Amino acid sequence: MISNHIEDKFSVVHSLAYEVKVEEVCVTNLITVGSRDRMSDLRRILQEKRISGMPVVDEDRLIGVISIEDLIKCLMEGRIDDTIAEWMNKDVKVVYADETVIQAIVKFNKSGFGRFPVIERGSEKLTGILTKGNIIRGLLKRLESSYLEEEIHRIRASHIFEDLIADEVSLNFSYNVEGKDFNKAGTASTSFKKTLNRLGISPQITRRVSIATYEAEINIVVYTGGGKIIATVKPDRITVVAGDSGPGIPDIQLAMKPGYSTAPEWVRELGFGAGMGLCNIKKCTDEMNLTSEVGKGTILKFVVYLDGKDTL
Repeated sequence: MISNHIEDKFSVVHSLAYEVKVEEVCVTNLITVGSRDRMSDLRRILQEKRISGMPVVDEDRLIGVISIEDLIKCLMEGRIDDTIAEWMNKDVKVVYADETVIQAIVKFNKSGFGRFPVIERGSEKLTGILTKGNIIRGLLKRLESSYLEEEIHRIRASHIFEDLIADEVSLNFSYNVEGKDFNKAGTASTSFKKTLNRLGISPQITRRVSIATYEAEINIVVYTGGGKIIATVKPDRITVVAGDSGPGIPDIQLAMKPGYSTAPEWVRELGFGAGMGLCNIKKCTDEMNLTSEVGKGTILKFVVYLDGKDTL
């Protein structure tokens, strides 16, 4: 029982990673330096604060990072009076404040970095620093704070199918998805996940459905001008249909291959379009059907059975 309980907790935390934003878990109490400050100033700050590096910021905008390794090289060359601008790394990899935690995790895994500066999308203003530890602590805190509220809603709604009298019962939920609006990406799947929790759907099923719905939603945001997600909950199954009137998929078989993506580079830089969306959907669901016509759009349908059977 204890091991199952722990597994459920980790499943919930995994699911939260698809809805919690970076800005909710990053550290915002920052120590920074300016590009015109001296390397001697950097040495003093690193010693006093016992840190190994910091962002370089001019007028609230991130322009670089400087580390203790840069300081050591500077000292070896006897150039301690140089400005930080002469030694800082200008090629800075960042995460955006409005990205989901799962997007940040992907960036951590791909880069091998221990931390990322967090900036506002558009203004490029530095707002925080994110580490893997920040993510873990933030998700656990979110889990603790939201548990009681969701449990109350779940108790209220969990017997809804038992209380309704009909030969066949289903609940329908519809969500509009705006194309290219990355600020709202994930809103529909997050809303549907909360609904499933309140209906008393098991955490394992809810996690599978919410991940698959998130991936479907992101595909609409990245590749189309917009679409709709329609979900149907019945006593034995959950069915989700994601449709759009976008450009369509020329080769569905190729699109299903892991890592294949037609997303432009600027979309990848935002943390989207990694080419795993359709694969993740298939992995999380019991049935999946994808139809598409070039120039007319795509319809994705998937089913998750509530009794846990694996039917393809």
